[in-house]
Amino acid sequence: MKKEILYTAGSYLRDEFRIEGYRFGKEGGMAEPAACIVGSIRGNEYQQLYICSLLVKKLKDLEKSGAIVGDNQILVVPCINNFSMNVGKKYWVSDNSDINRQFPGNFDGEPTSRLAAYFFEKVKGFRYGIQFPSFYRKGDFIPHVRMPSTGKESTSLANLFGLPYVITSKQRNFDKTTLNYNWQIQGTDAFSVYSGETGNINEASAKQAVSSVLRFLTRMGILKYNCHNGYIASIIEEEDMVPVKAGGSGFFRRFVRVDEEVQRGQLLGEILDPYEGEILSEIRANVDGIVFFASNQPTILENATAFQVIKKLHE
Repeated sequence: MKKEILYTAGSYLRDEFRIEGYRFGKEGGMAEPAACIVGSIRGNEYQQLYICSLLVKKLKDLEKSGAIVGDNQILVVPCINNFSMNVGKKYWVSDNSDINRQFPGNFDGEPTSRLAAYFFEKVKGFRYGIQFPSFYRKGDFIPHVRMPSTGKESTSLANLFGLPYVITSKQRNFDKTTLNYNWQIQGTDAFSVYSGETGNINEASAKQAVSSVLRFLTRMGILKYNCHNGYIASIIEEEDMVPVKAGGSGFFRRFVRVDEEVQRGQLLGEILDPYEGEILSEIRANVDGIVFFASNQPTILENATAFQVIKKLHE
C-alpha cells in the first residue's frame, strides 16, 4: 500500500487542506488503473468514510497475500471534504457549495470547482469508478447500485456487485456536474453504491457494501477473493417506483420497514397533531409491492414522500 496526497490547498485559518489516497497493487508506469473507490464528498457522510476505512484495511491484507491480480492498481480515497466533516457541516465551509455539483471542475474557478478539477484529473482514466454517495432523501432505503442514464451506463456490470437492486434514473440537469456522470463521459464504468445510511454508522450495511465491492473487483478479474455470491439484482427505473405521500403535516408514526412486502390499502403510517396528539391522517399503500424507501424523520410535511414502493409486475 502507498499512501499519498492527491490534492492540497492552503488555509489562513487552519492546517493545510489535503485529500489523501491509498494505492494498492502495481506501482509505476506498468500499473493498470483498474478501479478507483471514493468515499465521503460531503461533511455528513460518516458511513461512506467508514466503509472506505474497512476497504483500506481489507485491501492491505489482500495485497500482502498477493490477491491483487497482475498489474492492476486500486485507488481508495476515503474522504474529499474533511474540512466540513471536522466542523459538522454538510457542504464546503467557506461558501456552502456542494463539491459533487462541481465536476469536472474549473482550474481557475471558485475553491470547490478548483478542488473538483484537480481531483478529477487524478481519478479519471480508471476502468471502473465506485462512489459511496448519500441518498437524496432523509430516510431508510434498501442498499442498491444507482446510475444515471447517460447512454454509457452498464446495468449488467452493476449487477455484479450482488446487491438487491440496480436503480437507473433519467438524466437530470445537475447529474452533469456529479463525479459519477463525468466518470462515465470520460470512459470509466461508474457506479454509485448506496449502503442505507449516511450520518450514522450502520455496521451491517457497511460490511455489506464492502463485500459488494470486493465481489465486483473479483468478478472483474482485479482481485482473487472468495466471497458470497450475493443477490441477483432486480433492475428498476426510479421513475417506475410509486411514491406514497403524506396527506397532512405533523408527527410521523411509521408502521413498516424497508424491504417489507405491502398490499394496496395497507396502513403504512399515521400523521399526528403535534399539539393535541390526535390522528390527522393515515398513510396507506396505493399499490402492492415492496417498500424501497421510508422516511425516518420525526415530522413530515403535507404532500412529502413518506414511502417509495417498488410495485409488483402485475400492477
